[in-house]
Amino acid sequence: MRQIGVQELEQLAVGAAILGTGGGGDPFIGLMMARQAIEAAVPVTLLDISEIDDEALVIPTAMMGAPTVMVEKIPEGGEPVRALQALERRLGRKATATCPIECGGVNSQIPFVVAARLGLPIVDADGMGRAFPELQMETFHVYGISGTPAVVADERGATALFETPDNYQLEWLARGVTIRMGGHACLADYPMSGAALKRTAVPGTLSMAMAIGTAVREARHQGITPIEALCNATRPFVYGQGIVLFQGKVADVQRRTQNGFAVGRATLSGLGENAGQTMVIAFQNENLVAFRENEVMATVPDLICVVDSESATAVTTERLQYGQRVTVVGIPTPEKMRSEAALQVWGPRAFGYDIDFVPLERRFPSYYQQHGVPPEKAHYLKS
Repeated sequence: MRQIGVQELEQLAVGAAILGTGGGGDPFIGLMMARQAIEAAVPVTLLDISEIDDEALVIPTAMMGAPTVMVEKIPEGGEPVRALQALERRLGRKATATCPIECGGVNSQIPFVVAARLGLPIVDADGMGRAFPELQMETFHVYGISGTPAVVADERGATALFETPDNYQLEWLARGVTIRMGGHACLADYPMSGAALKRTAVPGTLSMAMAIGTAVREARHQGITPIEALCNATRPFVYGQGIVLFQGKVADVQRRTQNGFAVGRATLSGLGENAGQTMVIAFQNENLVAFRENEVMATVPDLICVVDSESATAVTTERLQYGQRVTVVGIPTPEKMRSEAALQVWGPRAFGYDIDFVPLERRFPSYYQQHGVPPEKAHYLKS
């Protein structure tokens, strides 16, 4: 258990934007919402997942929609609170705690808005271990939790309740309503017990995001570059060491809002060790596949993070623009997200790419032989 104030939120915003792999919503907007809520109340309690009672009711909260829309259509701020309260009324029970559905971008911050306004604790865990564009792309779904009943709320006071036979239909219907609500809205879904959360969630992701944010900001004082600090910061967690995949500048961006998503591709021209080479990154809100000279370098669910080459701060898909100097960092995903059932939901083929998922530890064996892997990933180091 720890108390989270404004300083921790700022660290979280930096780290979670990186873990958002280009998506998850604008971290600055999320930080402003959470900071305002906490400054008007008291610091929020962050619980380790082991501290939540098995019988507790945990209701995750989030924002959904196209991140590009949020840049111009700023949230009102009360949407996630109204969504959770409407779901409480449907369930006939008050929430014990909330948590993120994903640890990336704005959606790392939304639960802090809810927690500060309603006096709830937040559980240090989420359902993606990164950001993904669709509601069924969660460990909650993969390991058997129903996403409904669920509620979507907009800034005008409207709420919509969903009860669906499966989580794919929840995504389809909620996405349609979100589009009607102007392109983004807030959501309360996957209500579950504390025991179910322990069984299905990726633990420690908010703490890891804060550790990344701290490491990146303090890198110069430690005598290393922010990029090195980023790669090192994930090592103590269930992810393992990050790896630099490419350095270059943005040469072209093709981006459009389609069916409620920011869809497109970014082309990078290599600099330094990658001079003369080209990398293409395809995205759907989040970065999905990275190709270097037509060779696959990384795919979902491993994290493909585009960051500023000097500061290592995230460059989200809606903010990619010509001429930016960027570094592409790959971060291995936790083993819970690599099961056969999980890859059917968010592997490359789930996004229409006829590509097998190959873990970063397999793609770059010498690097991981040198830097090591978490204990549960030791089998990747065996020939």
